[in-house]
Amino acid sequence: MKSKTKRFRIAPAIGYDDEQLTSFLQEKISSPYRIKRRSIDARGKTPLIDIEVELFDKDIPSLISYEIPSNSVSKASPVIIVGAGPAGLFAGLRCIELGLKPVILERGKDVRSRRRDLAAINKSHIVNPESNYCFGEGGAGTYSDGKLYTRSKKRGDIRRILEILVAHGATEKILIDAHPHIGTNKLPNIITAMRESILQAGGEVHFDTKITDLLIHQSEVIGVKSSRGEYKGKAVILATGHSARDIFYMLQKQKIRIEQKPFALGVRVEHQQSLIDQIQYRQKDRGYHLPPSSYSLVSQTYYEDKKRGVFSFCMCPGGFIVPAATQSGEVVVNGMSPSRRDSKYANSGIVVAIEREDLSKFADHGALAGVAFQASIEQKACQVAGNTQKAPAQKLGDFINNRVSGSLLDTSYQPGLTSVNMQDVLGESISKRLQDSFRFFGKKMRGFLSNNAQIVGVESRTSSPISIPRTESLEHPVISKLYPCGEGAGYAGGIVSAAMDGERCINALYDKYGIK
Repeated sequence: MKSKTKRFRIAPAIGYDDEQLTSFLQEKISSPYRIKRRSIDARGKTPLIDIEVELFDKDIPSLISYEIPSNSVSKASPVIIVGAGPAGLFAGLRCIELGLKPVILERGKDVRSRRRDLAAINKSHIVNPESNYCFGEGGAGTYSDGKLYTRSKKRGDIRRILEILVAHGATEKILIDAHPHIGTNKLPNIITAMRESILQAGGEVHFDTKITDLLIHQSEVIGVKSSRGEYKGKAVILATGHSARDIFYMLQKQKIRIEQKPFALGVRVEHQQSLIDQIQYRQKDRGYHLPPSSYSLVSQTYYEDKKRGVFSFCMCPGGFIVPAATQSGEVVVNGMSPSRRDSKYANSGIVVAIEREDLSKFADHGALAGVAFQASIEQKACQVAGNTQKAPAQKLGDFINNRVSGSLLDTSYQPGLTSVNMQDVLGESISKRLQDSFRFFGKKMRGFLSNNAQIVGVESRTSSPISIPRTESLEHPVISKLYPCGEGAGYAGGIVSAAMDGERCINALYDKYGIK
């Protein structure tokens, strides 16, 4: 059905109020219509909302074309999928569409059971190495924000990924908003619904099932060994996420080719959300209708004549800082936002690019030099903060001036903070680059740099420090029918890109082998 579009620029009181927006559009448009896109333009003195509306001659077609697969694959050829994060779950759904049986193996627990382990980290400082903010159904994204923005438009169909989420319970607004967001309080139910779709079609999902080895016969993977026995299939999708270090070491032990890759490491910076709103919206109070504002920052720094980028990562307006360690003896932080983004705090990772030449001290670890470097920083963070899940922290102004903070600010980080000199944790090179960048960011966003903000460490799991190579057909170049996938393999950087990569791997498997 043919359609055309019309654009409007309106006040936030109309653009973010469903009743007001409906009344406004009904006055302006006589034909059937549907909102196609909504975004905020805060570049002027007053923020405005850009609305793109799709017009139709007759009836409005269905918003989504995706339908949950109803065919049964219980007796079809099994495909082993290691990991129930977005890459693994979307790979599982795509298997069903193509008539393959997904057998998903997840080391952690289901989303409901995970909550108890997350509470234990926050309240009792107890880290379950198999069930935490990184490991478990839905992966790291389930309990770390649920942002759906990606730049990976060449890797797959972003709209399709969003439609699948809507079909499983996400709000239709994620199809409209320029920077869609589900929220950590909403994602668990959506993940559960996706699991139910897989089970109802005859697929399998096994929790508390940790992979210990790959089963390989004549350079072809035929299955996996796990804590619950062996699982054999026609192919293996390895979608373990960026924190499954034991998998990286397993691959190295089996002499399966892996490669070192750049990553980034730094801190979380936490402000009052009201301050970020004032800076970004240029008004004292953002009001009821505007959403909490975010920011995106980047700079280039030099230390010992080496140029490195420093950038904001996973900015969480109205959010919380959470403990993302995967074992005791380390402190790792991440950020999350509930769907309403109604916390009084704003936080963002501010991280420094780490290149191969920055890891010369860890060269004896080979391809796992970055993993060893990450671990050393995380362990240091734990030691200086008291060997619990308390995180090392420093007021931002004090960090710039190399001064230990006499006291710290209130924080969203539940396990608590310990005042330290963050340079003792991060080392001189990363600290100097962060200091230079914070000075630059303070000039770009007046009010950003002060002792009314603080940094919390360490933000070290931004991406995988290794990549598992694959050919144009997405297979490992040496082990056939092994498909490295998603963030852990180095081919994604968030929920949407990981989901698209999961689908791509299943498509590639089907195209090459036509498994039935």
